[in-house]
Amino acid sequence: MICFLWVATPAFTQHILPEQDRARVIDEILAERFNTLLPELMDKTEIDMWILISREYNEDPVLRTMLPATWLNARRRTILVFYRDKSSNTIDKLAVARYNVGENIESAWDKEKEPDQWKRLMEIIEEKNPVKIGLNYSRDHNIADGLDKTDYDEFMQYLPSRFKKRVTSAEQLAVRWIETRTEREMVLFNQLVSITHEIIAEAFSEKVITTGVTTTSDVEWWMRQKVTDMGLETWFHPTVDIQRSNEGLVSHLYSFSGRPEDMVILPGDLLHCDFGITYLRLNTDCQVLAYVLKPGETSAPSFLVEALKKGNRVQDHL
Repeated sequence: MICFLWVATPAFTQHILPEQDRARVIDEILAERFNTLLPELMDKTEIDMWILISREYNEDPVLRTMLPATWLNARRRTILVFYRDKSSNTIDKLAVARYNVGENIESAWDKEKEPDQWKRLMEIIEEKNPVKIGLNYSRDHNIADGLDKTDYDEFMQYLPSRFKKRVTSAEQLAVRWIETRTEREMVLFNQLVSITHEIIAEAFSEKVITTGVTTTSDVEWWMRQKVTDMGLETWFHPTVDIQRSNEGLVSHLYSFSGRPEDMVILPGDLLHCDFGITYLRLNTDCQVLAYVLKPGETSAPSFLVEALKKGNRVQDHL
């Protein structure tokens, strides 16, 4: 029998939405983020124009989060322009593209009138006359460094000289856009965490593990398959590793690169997993410990329980 060092949920309680309903929820959340969250973030970071540029199959990771549910990639060169007028409390959401980007971002390019996409972008900049133009380049934050050199060079080549000094890194805006969640997203996030813990609870049960037979790799691949069968995705491969009292302590990197891949799970083992799912464009990342009871044991050893309590206290302080 396997004893969790946390309270396990025995059965699946969250309903997984079909694809069409997922798309509706994603687009509703996106509209709220554009209309409510984005103006607030632009005001806080003092960037009144944010320009995101990507080409198909080489998407800026931030721009990808702004695409509607039915867009799996950017289309050709996709240019998004967000202009915040704080004095009138408005935000323009424009696409220098031949079509609207979903229901939230309106096309602002008539190719018949102006065949050159870059020139049309410059017209918008001239019209809005922003104080700061944020672009996604960053030395310190990789997720905010999605603008490739080719597009940056072309943008700067077309940009009128009087605007060049107004260009700045949008790294703080990009990071805050990624890290900030709306109230509705937090409700959904709790559901994702419940689903994640429920999968782990089943993975670390006698339904999946037969001591002396099942290996850590078996459990990892069971988790991957379970996620696929549920119609979900993982954003990294699960890891399951074992700590044993008769073996020396190792680095935390052991879980990822130094551990044997097929350790057979035995009574007395302390199991550890690192596992997450992707659902409704949200990701979880959960680590859980479970103890495999020895014959005659009914609970985990007290020293393990106390160690977990102390670790959790440190975690709370951090």
